[in-house]
Amino acid sequence: MTTRFALIVFIFILAACNNAPVGEAELVLTNGFVYSLSWGDPAGDGMPAIDAPFEDGIWYPDGEAIYISGDRIMYVGTNEDALAQARENVQVIDLHGATVIPGAIESHGHVHELGEHHEQLDLLDINDRSEIIDMVVERAASVPAGEWIIGWGWDEGAWANDLPNWDALNERVPDHPVVLKGRRGFGAWANKRAILAAGFANDSDNPDGGELVRDSNGDLTGVLLNNAVDALYDAIPEQTLDQRKRILLFGLDEMAASGYVAAHHAGVRSDYMPAYDALAGSGELPIRTHLMLAVVADNRDLTDIYLASGPTTDLSAFLQVRGIKAYYDGSLGSRGAQLLADYADMPGSRGVSGSEYGFDTQVVEDLIAAGFQAGVHAIGDAGNRAVLDFYEDLYSRHPEARALNHRIEHAQVVHPDDFKRFAELNVAASMEPGHAVEDSPWAEDRLGAERVKGAYAWRTMRENGITVIFNSDYSGTDHSLFYGLFAAMTRKSAGGQPPGGWYPEQAMTPEEALRAYTVWPASVSGILEQTGTIEAGKWADLTILSIDPLNIDFSGDIGGGVVGGGIGISPSELLEGEIVMTIVAGKIVYQR
Repeated sequence: MTTRFALIVFIFILAACNNAPVGEAELVLTNGFVYSLSWGDPAGDGMPAIDAPFEDGIWYPDGEAIYISGDRIMYVGTNEDALAQARENVQVIDLHGATVIPGAIESHGHVHELGEHHEQLDLLDINDRSEIIDMVVERAASVPAGEWIIGWGWDEGAWANDLPNWDALNERVPDHPVVLKGRRGFGAWANKRAILAAGFANDSDNPDGGELVRDSNGDLTGVLLNNAVDALYDAIPEQTLDQRKRILLFGLDEMAASGYVAAHHAGVRSDYMPAYDALAGSGELPIRTHLMLAVVADNRDLTDIYLASGPTTDLSAFLQVRGIKAYYDGSLGSRGAQLLADYADMPGSRGVSGSEYGFDTQVVEDLIAAGFQAGVHAIGDAGNRAVLDFYEDLYSRHPEARALNHRIEHAQVVHPDDFKRFAELNVAASMEPGHAVEDSPWAEDRLGAERVKGAYAWRTMRENGITVIFNSDYSGTDHSLFYGLFAAMTRKSAGGQPPGGWYPEQAMTPEEALRAYTVWPASVSGILEQTGTIEAGKWADLTILSIDPLNIDFSGDIGGGVVGGGIGISPSELLEGEIVMTIVAGKIVYQR
């Protein structure tokens, strides 16, 4: 199939154009490689649909120009016709062969963390503990005594077998409370001054679903795991409304610069809700923002407000509150994920879960019955089974809830008997390519050689008809769209490890990986009629890339599922991709 023929087919299908409303701002994008993704989904084995612009292992763009009026796409097709339909003095941008895809959606992350980490000590990828201590000491010398010092980025998963302690922090930084947050969100390393401020003492009991790590003598070490970190974070002095607005705007602007037209903030609490409301009220939100309210005991005031009012209903509004985030078990790295059998590297331990971890069955059910979509954090195979059981039981009382496209967040380890249940229950798997490749050095140690086959098993999920959506859980992993695509296609870290890919048979094809960031999260969010593909009448939400993410040359490499062409860029060149432009509701919110 030639490019010209693909374009002609596309024009016959999509050239219908509405007259642009008078006075609306207009924009025409020309000379692009447009992949509309408006054709059918690939099969479970990754083979493209029969109507896909794909032939002999090569993907062909199905458009070269897009005409936008106001916040809507009016036409997709040829340069000539797009320009002919636009009014005089329209803004025309020549893309010079850049690739246009439907606006990418970051479907699970923590917007505030990006802004907070920008203002904190960056410990990411620092493995020398003495270097971290030196950074804390340097910061302490520059701020008044008593001011809290916050850092982020040490890896509680990678360090799980050799956790740090507070001795050096206590000795060298005695006059400042110090809290160093773990990269995965399930661990914290603090000095004694911060621990005492949080109300903990040497004789304190472990909080529900959490652990105060102790040494062989039973004394505190300054490390907290799982739910125990919440009390420590609550002790950190609150920011002002203006500070929180600044923090959120930094995160949302970073999302726009990373190519995302929408971000799902998972686990929003009452502290940041006023800042979101203020930004929405002043029209300052740069991208579409979907809030998933945290269903935890200390956030009941906020969830009760929305339980009474119900979800937001104007789908075009930039601030959406239509989802909730609940927590069923802990993380795999800290051995908090609930497993059906003992951890392979810690006999007698199966993790923490359920009410012990703060999962309030009744509150979650009440919110779902009120029309909210649930995303429940579950990582272990026992945790995932229990959440599937919860959804199945709930549907018996609320059959209408099945249509809300509920989610399991992370869904990392699934028992072979449970894969088919996701599709049967209309439950999507919300997963992170970065987690798979970054956890690979130790995940098999936790799970064992057999159980790990059901971990991060994207191909198995696709073969079982499960809707898989990809995200980064930022700041848990790098939120780069290019890194996510690379990890999904190759099962390798950014450093190319392991050389052949980690269980490469579970890799996604380029099309599947791209859909998991575009079409499929739009579908799961119930807005596929408005976005997710590039078609006339849909929102003008577009992501423009410097590289073609569909034509990847896997020759000499492992990856790409069962579909891999012999042309295009190498997989590693994905990591060199750049965002050229991000357009939301017809407005350019980022331009390289």
